[in-house]
Amino acid sequence: FQKHEFFVDMTCEGCSNAVARVLNKLGGVEFEIDLPNKKVCIDSEHNVDTLLETLKKTGKTVTYIGPK
Repeated sequence: FQKHEFFVDMTCEGCSNAVARVLNKLGGVEFEIDLPNKKVCIDSEHNVDTLLETLKKTGKTVTYIGPK
């Protein structure tokens, strides 16, 4: 599995819950959410495009930072 780091513009617990919800729906992912730094680190067999699309379903601004 490859670890990827994303910037997600999360401001509150509700935002991080939304991120967790879409990632859990996708399945096959392990992730850590760093709310203060607005980062999500995802360990997954999915490619970056799939992960980006999934994170964007939250309606937040999402940027791919790079492999971890």
